[in-house]
Amino acid sequence: MVGEAIMATTEVKRRPRGRPRKFEPDEALDAAMKVFWQRGYEGTTLTELTTATGLSRPSLYAAFGDKESIYRKVLDRYIHGPSSYMRSALSAPTAYEALTQMLHGAINLLTSPGNPSVCMIAQGTLACGEDSEAMRQEAIKRRRIGQTMLTQRLERAVTEGELPAETNPAELALYFATVLRGIGISALSGATREELTAIAGLALTVIPRL
Repeated sequence: MVGEAIMATTEVKRRPRGRPRKFEPDEALDAAMKVFWQRGYEGTTLTELTTATGLSRPSLYAAFGDKESIYRKVLDRYIHGPSSYMRSALSAPTAYEALTQMLHGAINLLTSPGNPSVCMIAQGTLACGEDSEAMRQEAIKRRRIGQTMLTQRLERAVTEGELPAETNPAELALYFATVLRGIGISALSGATREELTAIAGLALTVIPRL
């Protein structure tokens, strides 16, 4: 009996401990993205990021860099994740369909349960001080890239004869970029999905037709 007890005790001691949970960079970035998306760049603290990701501050820095570096990575993830409807819309057969998908994609994103009612790129750095100027400029750059891509899509529509030759693609792209930002602000202010959809419908009437 004593021998069996000793063997049992030894067996317990030899059992390997459970492995620690594997670090998943994508999951950590998703968690960080939700914090930045909800709180904005300047409103997000490192404590909130470590709590959301489950990483200590040294581990967070080692994996992704400082707060600015994390935000840049999160912006990339937002563009290719929640906001990917923008790029998908540009592949639509016509400019009208592209703009329709873009507006309704934004509305779906902003009104989906569990999502903050705010566009992370448009409003994540609006309320920033001088110390965050670099991130404000980063967000502006991302917005300009999107607007340039839309301009190019509208230029193609003019070339292909979908839009009248006198159409100004740059002005039309700026108009819809402004409408998209307005939809984001309206959603944050409590506008309903139906109200936002009505705004989109009115905006689409601006598109010149042959």
